[in-house]
Amino acid sequence: MTNNLLPAKKKLEEGRYTCVLVKESITYTSMERGVKPLLDWLASDTDLQGFSAADKVIGKAAAFLYALAGVREVYAPVMSEAAIDVLKEYGIKAHHDFVVKGIMNRTKTGMCPMEQAVREISEPEAALTAIRQRIATL
Repeated sequence: MTNNLLPAKKKLEEGRYTCVLVKESITYTSMERGVKPLLDWLASDTDLQGFSAADKVIGKAAAFLYALAGVREVYAPVMSEAAIDVLKEYGIKAHHDFVVKGIMNRTKTGMCPMEQAVREISEPEAALTAIRQRIATL
């Protein structure tokens, strides 16, 4: 882990935030759930190029958004196999505590809707479109 990822991970572990991004003296935090923080930062053109990120859970949808944002390294206590594949494909270092086959929805009754939206997608831009479309239907 880099010097940027360690403080991001520490802030995440304190439990107040769901997503923390750090690059040198710049820190972004969010208490929003799911992929919402990433979508907000992307929509506001926040420059996340070269940042390190700590997130509660990283599935394939979040991995595509991190690739779009230009993040260079991520940590999550829980990460899906598909997320690891996407992160590796886009040169993003991945650190995790547990690897799962897929990300479940919040009620644990099926697959996360964001994961369903990107299941057959292989490009970050297409994933962003699919994620936005899925959110619009929820």
